[in-house]
Amino acid sequence: MAELDITSPLLSSPSSYQPQTVLTVHDYQDSEPSNLQSSLPTTVLHQNHNHGRTRNENGHHSSPNPYEFLRSGGFSVPASTTVDPFRNETPFISGIYEVIKIVLCLPIALARLVLFGASLVVGYMATKVALAGWRDKQNPMPKWRCRLMWVTRVCARFILFSFGYHWIRRKGKPAPREIAPVVVSNHVSYIEPIFYFYELFPTIVASESHDSIPFVGTIIRAMQVIYVNRFSPTSRKNAANEIKRRASCNVFPRVLLFPEGTTTNGKALISFQLGAFIAGHPIQPIIVRYPHVHFDQSWGFISLPKLMFRMFTQFHNFMEVEYLPLIMPSDHQKQNAVRFAERTGRAMASALNVVQTSHSYGDLMLLMKAAQLQQEKPWIYMVEMARIESLYHISSLEAVDFLDKFLSMNPDPSGCVKPHDFLRVLQLKACTLSEEVICPFPVC
Repeated sequence: MAELDITSPLLSSPSSYQPQTVLTVHDYQDSEPSNLQSSLPTTVLHQNHNHGRTRNENGHHSSPNPYEFLRSGGFSVPASTTVDPFRNETPFISGIYEVIKIVLCLPIALARLVLFGASLVVGYMATKVALAGWRDKQNPMPKWRCRLMWVTRVCARFILFSFGYHWIRRKGKPAPREIAPVVVSNHVSYIEPIFYFYELFPTIVASESHDSIPFVGTIIRAMQVIYVNRFSPTSRKNAANEIKRRASCNVFPRVLLFPEGTTTNGKALISFQLGAFIAGHPIQPIIVRYPHVHFDQSWGFISLPKLMFRMFTQFHNFMEVEYLPLIMPSDHQKQNAVRFAERTGRAMASALNVVQTSHSYGDLMLLMKAAQLQQEKPWIYMVEMARIESLYHISSLEAVDFLDKFLSMNPDPSGCVKPHDFLRVLQLKACTLSEEVICPFPVC
């Protein structure tokens, strides 16, 4: 072999080889708009291997993937998830078996309705007595008042019995309050709050609107509820501080949160709100399952009266509750609620054997808005709002407003809008803005 020095060419003869890869990119920045289509950047690859390529006008082999010579598979846009975490699988009564069962259970349903009403009234009266004269809501409820609440807790068990939950299968045990001051659970139905009220009598975090619900508002006040307005940053911050204060003090009941912020169908675990994880206390996750064949008990996109009727007309409704091992925050996770929430979510999703998605309460708002506007498939308008908020800083209320404007343009099934519909909405918006400029106050 000839001895090579630093000035020797790497290839002895230019005519003895063919280029393995030549990448040519044509720029179109200086092109006229009319020639834009013809001047789009094209990538030409000269390859010795012709598999999977086409020959262009110059006789070169072109590839749709400009990075193929780097052994890259190219770029692809991930498809949107097909999971609908809010859809009830049995929204309608179907099948001979279900019809016969409902007819046979109608007399039983009447008896259950009487038991439900009597339990609700007795529990409500006991709660009113326990709350009578109690004004200091910033401190724990006195013990004698808590003992009176046992009457309401027993009534809650009768209510569960009236709904067909004659026995409830439990796995594991709740940790002592001193060890796990915060518990979190997935949220599938309105049944879980009733069960946890009977089982744990915790402090819960609830929307301010719950306070005005007849009977229920009085009972949750006895649970020393922490109210929160999910659309108010100030309210959310105050609720997080109150969670931290009560979790740090053993004289308060343990704090129960549903970090998903809404009910799902139990087939997925949606994104978590961070209120339960900001305090950095040990957390015990609890998961709830509703095994079924003919009747899905989830409070998905279905009305409450219909769901209650279906529960009353079942021979028995199955419910399983599993207390998972404690999750201890590491030192850095005490300062990072997001990581703590991710660990807890993975543990719960693994135990439930379900997928985790980036859906949130905002997706339910979009679903309800699309249904209100009588869209044929309202579920296709869900966009996994937790991810959208993180990437584009668009709030759920803004997304619903965008959807309202988009649907007012009469899009076709493929999502395309005709020019005249777009201009009509644009003109209407312009007129509205000019009216606000002329007279910014409402006209009576």
